Amino acid sequence: MKYRIAGWAAVGFLVASFWALFLFPTAPMGSTPILTLVRITCPVASAGFALRFYWVLVANAATYALIGLVIEVFRRQVSRKLGRLPG
Repeated sequence: MKYRIAGWAAVGFLVASFWALFLFPTAPMGSTPILTLVRITCPVASAGFALRFYWVLVANAATYALIGLVIEVFRRQVSRKLGRLPG
């Protein structure tokens, strides 16, 4: 289970890295569909306070790890109730 949560954290890190690299040169202003997608996939970006680049990466990775933990615990509960082996 810890490898799956680490995988979720890695995905969060990669998502934040992609948006940082994509938005840094383009930097769209206003409310565009791209900014809406950024706010959905990188919730730290819409937190309302300024963070440095590396803190956004760490915070987004931690957010995804927390989401992954909730999903994995829920998945294990459902697997046990259905009589399946977790894994």
